[in-house]
Amino acid sequence: MSRDGAGASGALLVIDMINRLDFPDAGRMAPGAIAAARKIQWLRARFHARDWPVIFANDNFADWRCDFRELVAMVLNIDGPPATIAKLLAPTARDYFVLKPKHSAFLATPLAVLLAKLGVRRLLLTGMALESCVTATAMDANAREFEVAVARDAVAGQPSLRRQALRTLEGSGTARVLGSRGALAWAGAAP
Repeated sequence: MSRDGAGASGALLVIDMINRLDFPDAGRMAPGAIAAARKIQWLRARFHARDWPVIFANDNFADWRCDFRELVAMVLNIDGPPATIAKLLAPTARDYFVLKPKHSAFLATPLAVLLAKLGVRRLLLTGMALESCVTATAMDANAREFEVAVARDAVAGQPSLRRQALRTLEGSGTARVLGSRGALAWAGAAP
């Protein structure tokens, strides 16, 4: 595979992990988000080692004048879980990114074009919030006929909704739900 990701087996999609965590109930989500960030960091290292693409799809916090790097810098200056997560997942020059205005990483973004250019047909979803942005992205990816998996130990959401969200994704046939190690093997398997 080339250095630009073309011909990749799968892509790692990191959804909304660069986050101010300033929304209602963010405090309940924060411990799970830090745990998810550690798993995503582990997955990203393995994707980088294989020259598979890593793509950050991040909310723009309705700040239409900021680019992704500015958002990262902003979050790094917020004490506590936001900075902890941003330090664990600080994007590198090897990572791609798209800014999203709504829940799905596909809605009004160039994600589908980027994935086509990279030759990706298999997406491993990680990030937050599981019950909203991750689920919306999984549904849109499935509707676009991508093979989709969610790394259950690399997603965060409201604890009370977690089990049902994962069950719905898998039970509906929208996405496979796997642990990080199984998800890494799945991402590299021939479609």
